[in-house]
Amino acid sequence: MIADILLAAGAFGAGLYCFVLARRLNRFNNLQGGIGGAVATLSSQVDELSRTLSTAQASAGSTTDSLGDITERAENVARRLELLVASMHDLPAQVPETQANGSSQAVFSRRTTNGSRG
Repeated sequence: MIADILLAAGAFGAGLYCFVLARRLNRFNNLQGGIGGAVATLSSQVDELSRTLSTAQASAGSTTDSLGDITERAENVARRLELLVASMHDLPAQVPETQANGSSQAVFSRRTTNGSRG
């Protein structure tokens, strides 16, 4: 009889323990205030960050292509400018005012190595 009472008390204690654990587990998994809510929030943030990262990578790729095209165009323009500047050395100096007024005397000037006229 004592064994039956102890067995019933043990079963009652185990049932009470299971009831308390079930309530704690429900609060733990609650999607609004417990850890379940935090996990759900973090999961949605990870999804959002993944989408943002994909968008940023696509934008960076297109920007890189655009920047490459612009750099190539700038290099081509720089080469053309260098040729134009180099060809400017072959042009005669500016016409002096005396020649522009009808004087028949020609004036020539030669450039020195430092760029000044002599």
